[in-house]
Amino acid sequence: MNLRVSPELRTLIDRAADAVGKNRTEFVLEAARREAGTVLADQRYFVLDEHAYQRFNDALDRTPAENPKLRALLTSKAPWEK
Repeated sequence: MNLRVSPELRTLIDRAADAVGKNRTEFVLEAARREAGTVLADQRYFVLDEHAYQRFNDALDRTPAENPKLRALLTSKAPWEK
């Protein structure tokens, strides 16, 4: 893996790696592995018994309750877009 990073980012990574007694490669690979695990864990299957599965499907099929605050949030521009 070849990565291009700014000198500032390299310094930050090196300082963090030193703080935990690792070299840059070990630190970056461990952080990437941890994040990859987190991302994939969020996409895993989950198991439900038949009753829970039916309740889950019913909830997905229901029209959501009106939520004016959520609608306003989802239709407004982000602060950095204004």
